[in-house]
Amino acid sequence: MIHSQPTTLARGSVVLLLSLLLGLQPITTDLYLPALPVLRSDLSASMAQTQLTLSALLLAFGVSQLVWGPLSDRFGRKPVLLAGLGAYVVAALASAAAPDIGWLIFWRSVQGAAMGAAVMCARAIVRDLYQPVEGARVMSQGLSGLGLIACLSAPSGGLLTEQLGWRYALLALGVFAAASLALVVWRFTETVPQKNPRALEPCTLWATWRQIAANRTFLAFSALSACSYAGLFTFLAASSFVFTGVLGLSKTQYGAVMALNSVAYIVGTFVCRALLARWGVRRSVAIAGVLTLSGGTLMAGLSLLGWVSVATLMLPQTLFMIGHGIHQPCGQSGAVGPFPQAAGAASALNGFAMMVSAFAMGAWLGSHLGANVLPMTLGIWFWSALIALCAWTLVQRHG
Repeated sequence: MIHSQPTTLARGSVVLLLSLLLGLQPITTDLYLPALPVLRSDLSASMAQTQLTLSALLLAFGVSQLVWGPLSDRFGRKPVLLAGLGAYVVAALASAAAPDIGWLIFWRSVQGAAMGAAVMCARAIVRDLYQPVEGARVMSQGLSGLGLIACLSAPSGGLLTEQLGWRYALLALGVFAAASLALVVWRFTETVPQKNPRALEPCTLWATWRQIAANRTFLAFSALSACSYAGLFTFLAASSFVFTGVLGLSKTQYGAVMALNSVAYIVGTFVCRALLARWGVRRSVAIAGVLTLSGGTLMAGLSLLGWVSVATLMLPQTLFMIGHGIHQPCGQSGAVGPFPQAAGAASALNGFAMMVSAFAMGAWLGSHLGANVLPMTLGIWFWSALIALCAWTLVQRHG
């Protein structure tokens, strides 16, 4: 039986849990961003190798969800969360002690694979407990918590890196994951309404994936969330080099820029809930598409004219992030919505699509980042155009 409201977890507990599990993703990337230039110098790494510590993490994150999803449908969300968060803590400690760039890339990949369990389960838990429209509202509340965590991550990472060194920034990730693990152990009650004993059988798994991948609603919302995340990742992967290298900001100032980025995202999640209450999912996404494309176009236009400053980058980015705060709750919950009996597998495929797009963008940035801002600004413009296209066509037809 699927409950329209949680019976064993209060709504506040669900939102707190979602905030921590979903927040593991931005803290893993954002807190680490101010350390990238220092890390590159200390480990004598190339730009491509440095970018690989981030893009390899995200590729492992995406691929691992294809395993974690069916496992959670078979054995439940709690065992998968315990295994994933435990592995994350170990990987975080090992990353902080990495002797060279090769080992750091390896342990960051393990960290990404472990992170996949937490984020995948968070999306599946929403579908376990709520119907799709209500799930979008609850997801937006959890993503508001994610935004708050992201808001604190970059300034904290900058402060830790400046005062103690980049290894302590990585060590802090293990502390956060350990706290999340403790909450799951003591407070989380299994949400899977009925475990599927055949979820891991090859024939069943293949049939489930085919059914999900052929669903037009899933494809529409997955395309939206994947393009939106790729646009965000373009900013995340390039911003430390642009703001500290090109514009000359200190790590603390860069942390403040990233905090502003997160505040805009939090605002977007609140706007999302207001729009959903009045207009529903499809109209809300269409409105967000206007914000996204406006931000991406303005940023690219100003940079092509040579008007490059913190203001000319962050004002358009703010528009993009408000749109992102609407697209992600609608996209993630919408993709999983049609599959109450296979929420883990659907969540996994949706997450895989998001990370493949981000990995591809990270690989491109690794070979194009240099002494100007155009790879970042034109990349965001590219993704903003695709986001708007998805919002105005696919979601309107199939959402």
